[in-house]
Amino acid sequence: MTPLTVDEAFWRGRRVFLTGHTGFKGAWLALWLTRMGADVTGFSLPAESPSLFDQARVAELVTHVEGDIRDLAAVEAAMQAAQPEVVLHLAAQPLVRLSYSTPVETFATNVQGTVHVLDACRRIAGLKAIVAITSDKCYENRETNRPYREDDAMGGHDPYSASKGATELVVSTYRRSFFSDGATKVASVRAGNVIGGGDWATDRLIPDLVRAMIAGEKPLIRSPDSIRPWQHVLEALGGYLMIAEHLFHGREWAATGWNFGPAEADARPVRWIAQHMTQAWGAPGWDQPDGPQPHEAKLLKLDCTKAHAELGWRPAYTLDTALTRIVEWHRHVADGGDARAISLAQLDDYRDRFRRALSQKGAA
Repeated sequence: MTPLTVDEAFWRGRRVFLTGHTGFKGAWLALWLTRMGADVTGFSLPAESPSLFDQARVAELVTHVEGDIRDLAAVEAAMQAAQPEVVLHLAAQPLVRLSYSTPVETFATNVQGTVHVLDACRRIAGLKAIVAITSDKCYENRETNRPYREDDAMGGHDPYSASKGATELVVSTYRRSFFSDGATKVASVRAGNVIGGGDWATDRLIPDLVRAMIAGEKPLIRSPDSIRPWQHVLEALGGYLMIAEHLFHGREWAATGWNFGPAEADARPVRWIAQHMTQAWGAPGWDQPDGPQPHEAKLLKLDCTKAHAELGWRPAYTLDTALTRIVEWHRHVADGGDARAISLAQLDDYRDRFRRALSQKGAA
C-alpha cells in the first residue's frame, strides 16, 4: 500500500506530462513535481502577465511546450515526444465571469480540449495514470446546505460550470470506453476554491484583493455573502498527487471522481475572506460595486468524506494559515523578493505539515 502521504521517491525521475503549467495551479504543481525530481513536460498557452509561472521562472525547471489543447495534433505531438508515465490535465478556461463573454471558447477548451488530451493518451504505450482536474462547480448546484458528494448529478448554470460538468462526463466516457481493461487508469478530481500566492487572474477574489491593496485602493467585492470552500492551492495538489500514485500502481478503486475541499468550518463567506485579508495587509477595508452582476452561485460546499476515508487525505492548513501565507508571499514579492524562493519555502513548509497531518491520521 502506498504510504498515507505523497511518496517523493516515487516521483523522482518520473516522466510527467502536465497541461496548463503556465496557470496558477499548474505552476505550483510544476514547482512541487520538480522539487521532487520529476521529469516534467509542460504543455500550455503562453503565460499571461503577471504570472507565478514567469515570476518563479518555472520554464527553467521543465520542458516547456507552448500549445493549445484545442489543437489535437499539437497535443499529440507534444505527448508523443514526452512519452509520459503520468498525465496531469489542468489546462482550462477557469473563470466563471469570463465564460459569459466567451462561452464558445470555454466549451471548446474545457470539453473538447479534454477530449483531445484523453484521446492522445490512448496512444502512449507506457502511460499508467491520468488525472483530469475539473472543479467543484461541476455539480448541479441547488444551493442547499448539503455538501456535494462525488455521486451527485453534474450540471451548471453558467457556461463555465456547465463545461466542467460536461468535462466530467467526457472523463467518465473515456474511462469506461477506452481505459477500463488496460494498464492506464483515469480519475477526475474536483477541488474547492483554491487560493495562494501568485494568483493574478482577473475576477477572482484573492487576486482582486491583492491588486487593490498593492495599489493602496479599496477592493470591490461583488458577492460578500457568497459561501465557498476555500483552501490553499497546495492542499488540492497534494490530493492530486496521491491519486496519481494509486492509479500508477493499478488500484482500480482510485479510478473514479474525487472531491478535495477544506474542513467545513473553512467554507466561509466572501466578506470573511475580505476582512481577514485587508486586516492582515493593513488595508482600509473594501466596498461593493454598483449595479447588477452576472449570476454566480451563492452557496457551494464539498463533502470530502471519501478522500478522508479511502486516501487518508486531509487539509494541513487552516484557512487562517492559508491567508497568512498569501499575504507573506505577496508582500515578499512586492518588496522585491524572489518569487521562486518564497514559493519553494512555502512549498517545503506545506510538505512538512502535510506529511505530519497524514501520518497522524495513519497512526490513529
